[in-house]
Amino acid sequence: MAAYRSPRYEEEKKRKRRRAILMRILVGTVLAGILVALFFGVRSAYRSIRGWVDSVMNDPLLETTAEAPSKRETTAAADPVKEYAEEIRAAERLALSYDYDAAVSALQSLPGYSSSEELKTIVQDYLKAKTTLYKQDISKICHLYFHTLIVDPSIAFGARSKDPNRYNQNLITADEFRAILQQLYDNGYVLVSLHDMAAVDEFGNFSTGQIMLPDGKKPLVLSVDDVQYYEELKGDGFASRLVLDSDDRPVCEYTGSDGKTVTGDYDVVPILERFVEQHPDFSYRGAKGCLALTGYEGILGYRTAAFYGNPSDPNYKSSYASINVEEERSEARRVCERLKELGWELACHTWGHINVESADLTRIQADTQRWQNEVASLTGKTDILIFTSGTDIGNWRNYSSEDNEKYAYYKSQGFRYFCPVDAYTIPWVQYNSTEGYLRQGRVPISGFSLAYRQEKLSVFFDAASLIDKSRPLPVPGY
Repeated sequence: MAAYRSPRYEEEKKRKRRRAILMRILVGTVLAGILVALFFGVRSAYRSIRGWVDSVMNDPLLETTAEAPSKRETTAAADPVKEYAEEIRAAERLALSYDYDAAVSALQSLPGYSSSEELKTIVQDYLKAKTTLYKQDISKICHLYFHTLIVDPSIAFGARSKDPNRYNQNLITADEFRAILQQLYDNGYVLVSLHDMAAVDEFGNFSTGQIMLPDGKKPLVLSVDDVQYYEELKGDGFASRLVLDSDDRPVCEYTGSDGKTVTGDYDVVPILERFVEQHPDFSYRGAKGCLALTGYEGILGYRTAAFYGNPSDPNYKSSYASINVEEERSEARRVCERLKELGWELACHTWGHINVESADLTRIQADTQRWQNEVASLTGKTDILIFTSGTDIGNWRNYSSEDNEKYAYYKSQGFRYFCPVDAYTIPWVQYNSTEGYLRQGRVPISGFSLAYRQEKLSVFFDAASLIDKSRPLPVPGY
């Protein structure tokens, strides 16, 4: 029989059960609250710590400390070829002009070089290429020379030209010159300077140079006579002066038949500049050419001669009153400096374009002093003397200061390089270490030589293939 439980007992039992349930609910709620609080607290703490770390890592002050790498170094370490693309291109141009030492030095001086396998590979390629070079025999180096180019043959050779026959004989057109450059390049020629052939060494001795070129390449000197743009050429289809454009590049002024003056590649200097820009391997270590300057009408198209500003001079004309000689000299000097920076050499062609063979010593001295005063003051000193009119100050034998007074005088004026004309013995080079000079025969490139000396010129180019169709034939003989 079941035990009897009073109503009071049953009520107490129910009350305890409800209290236990409420206690469990309370405990669960408290635990849940604690867990939620912990979750949000940890997350907040994490965010705070993360924000502090980020602020420290991004502090601009850290980028200026000595210990922190620069942005350029960090990028270079990751991709030095991209970071130093400009420097690599500059080194490549040095290498293309056969100056591997300069190219290697430029790359090895970059901050990222030591950690870059790519840069080291480029350097190794240059060092390997350097081993393929051969020293050139300076006695085998040829020298070609030109005059001012004909820009518009229809004017120069036309009925209104002042001297079409002389232009036809002595000069070539701009198109012929461009074709000559291309064939010289295709035939393996490389421009070098007279100072590459021989120069005073570190001990003060006059010694042969160290021209190093790959097998199959042939060094060549190029020069231009009478780079003053004579007044008599005005209106006959020739450039009128050398100027510098907005990029500091040499160009020429040219006035066409319509009377408009424009600038562009209208003579040897700018045409050759553009060609070397496209073919840097046509120039040995930046060499371009040698410009032979007289002074009696100024230089480079600038009226710098003293008589232009001197009304009492017998050669003065009233039209010269508009010429500011000092401004002409200032601009000529600026162009000369730029030309030398670009690898051009400036030479004395005598002040008055005199015949040094027939002139006596007194006249040579007076002419040279005038050149030094009026031209060297603009060009800077030069040690190159290019003779005019196919003349020379001696025969084929070596110069001697003991028995050749003209040579002794020119030597005293600092000249070491002497260039006569020799169209027959190609090449002709005379090197004298005792007297300390280099003498080199020059081969004329003219309308006459293109027409009548094609066999002689065949070692350089195919003359018959490049004669301008606008040139009147036959070319007049001498």
